[in-house]
Amino acid sequence: MPRRVNEPIARWEAGDQVQGFALLARKERRQDRTGKDYLDMMLSDGSGSISAKVWSGSPAIDGDFEAHGFVAFTGLVKSYRDQLQISVEKCRTATDADREYGFDEGKLIPSSPEDIDDLWRRLHAIYPAQIERPILRRLAEETLEAHGDALREHPAAKVMHHAYLGGLLEHTVSMAELAIKIAGHYPELDRDLLLVGVLFHDLGKTVELGAMPANDYTLPGRLVGHVVIGRDMVRDRCAAIPDFPEDLALHLEHLVLSHQGKREYGAAVEPMTVEALVLHFIDDLDSKINQFRNQRRQSPQEIQYIRGLGRHVYLPTEEEPPDDDEPEAGPGDEPTPSLL
Repeated sequence: MPRRVNEPIARWEAGDQVQGFALLARKERRQDRTGKDYLDMMLSDGSGSISAKVWSGSPAIDGDFEAHGFVAFTGLVKSYRDQLQISVEKCRTATDADREYGFDEGKLIPSSPEDIDDLWRRLHAIYPAQIERPILRRLAEETLEAHGDALREHPAAKVMHHAYLGGLLEHTVSMAELAIKIAGHYPELDRDLLLVGVLFHDLGKTVELGAMPANDYTLPGRLVGHVVIGRDMVRDRCAAIPDFPEDLALHLEHLVLSHQGKREYGAAVEPMTVEALVLHFIDDLDSKINQFRNQRRQSPQEIQYIRGLGRHVYLPTEEEPPDDDEPEAGPGDEPTPSLL
């Protein structure tokens, strides 16, 4: 049975005995069909995430460790319904004493695979420079002054897509670049309006979700939600500009309120303008492509189930370019942490 110590989650395979450190992204106590308690958890690191279970017979079932903290663990990786998961055998809170065994929080916080500084540069190449109408250019500029720091760091979702440090920035930049291409193909689109809609559409998530590593719903996130929070941000930013056109502000509100497409998906209203429809499709496309990318990074299996799509997908193996870098430390090159 292969044994992996302090190796990234993305490298794990079914049958591996693993040991190391992770961010405990989720921890919920549940009961199985026989009434026995178990823990349903999610372990994450910089390479990805994996579903984790602590069964009733495990010493970890009553362990002193909490969600959104860093843990040391051992366990066995298994395949269940075409998805990898880990059966956790031992688990405890990671401490400063574990640093000599390889514990490093910086490697355990899920982050965008893209360079955040480059994403930030690409964002500012569009906003406000690519906005032609002065009133909307000013709106974009002042919005980034007010919310740019949070936009740069926040995840775009709790689980489904871009759920990592810099995820909201990556999602926004990708959508904006795609919006420019689509607006070039369909000249009847209001390009400026569409781009500003992209900027605002998920901005409410900077309030709905806590920053990494917590990435959990805040009280306003639970009680109001990012769609209405985002609409309120539109209102606030437009109100800060004297004589901002009411009809333009209303259209921007509609873009935010309708961007999820259907009421059953969380939209307050369904898209009623061509810009609102395009914004929804761009958002949906980018989120789904990201789910494919994440799944490919996290597992080498060709047939996998993506929960956000509700179906199995085919991910043919890609040939990797030769790795000229120095080899990383192997499982036996670091001391082994005590998890007893």
